[in-house]
Amino acid sequence: MSAIEQRLEEAGYTLPEVVKPLAAYVPTMRDGDNVYTSGQLPVIEGALAGTGKVGDEVSVADAAGYARICVLNGLAAIKAEIGDLDKIAQITKVVGFVASGADFAEQHLVINGASEFLGEVFGDKGIHARSAVGVAMLPMNAPVEVEMMVKVHD
Repeated sequence: MSAIEQRLEEAGYTLPEVVKPLAAYVPTMRDGDNVYTSGQLPVIEGALAGTGKVGDEVSVADAAGYARICVLNGLAAIKAEIGDLDKIAQITKVVGFVASGADFAEQHLVINGASEFLGEVFGDKGIHARSAVGVAMLPMNAPVEVEMMVKVHD
């Protein structure tokens, strides 16, 4: 077991199976030392952990938790690509999409769920550039979607 997976386990998390694509795309794409994930939804065992718009049906706290699930799914996809999460040299960028109610303006707090989690798991290697974007709707009425870019070493 990798040191990263051990940290996840100690924090009470288990790396899930890679979520199967819902459309015409692949979970990850590697370009040299960079791995890009497709957008990850908060899917647990084949079903969304929650649905709805943040600020309406979904609280900021719940949405931040969903962002953490998205990261776990992204890490599972990255592991499938590179074989060992300890090969991650740096989380370079996180892009978070938040399905937002009409007056909701705290997308940054939602995506903090992903960013803070990556910091807890990876330490300084988890520090990254980031975007937090409010959108009208996400696939399957998901409240949050997260994609990541990581630098790896062999």
